[in-house]
Amino acid sequence: MKQIREAIDRMNQCMNRLDRLYYMAARKLGVKDNSLLLYYVLSDEKAHSQKEISEEWLVPRTTLNTVVKEAVEKGYIRLETPGSTREKTLILTEKGKLYAASLLNRVFAAEEQALERTLREFSSDLMKGMEVFTDYMQEEFQKEIFDKEELPSGE
Repeated sequence: MKQIREAIDRMNQCMNRLDRLYYMAARKLGVKDNSLLLYYVLSDEKAHSQKEISEEWLVPRTTLNTVVKEAVEKGYIRLETPGSTREKTLILTEKGKLYAASLLNRVFAAEEQALERTLREFSSDLMKGMEVFTDYMQEEFQKEIFDKEELPSGE
């Protein structure tokens, strides 16, 4: 049991260090961390809605709305209303693609080098293991916390 607790603590520390690295990179690049995240998501050149980004990347809708508004004002993003949905999609403009690339080229290079080095040492099973662990965590949190009627109030 102690070994499992220590492994979980190490994993959480690693996740927190990764979050901090992206935060520090954003600051060094002269942008807010949520702005960097927005350009990161949109750099795949697919249309994404604010709702989708908020849910998948865990950014509060109000925060994301502020960042999107700033990007639209700078001409980096345009909003489109596809088909019959009310939800607008975000698309990088040509100016936005250039700006995003200027921010993300070094981030992508660092990520790719780090992952290549890691996979050489630990094989591609590492990624599958992380995905399986995340799925199991979601199942167990659902069972132990989210589906429970009564939980301690914390007071």
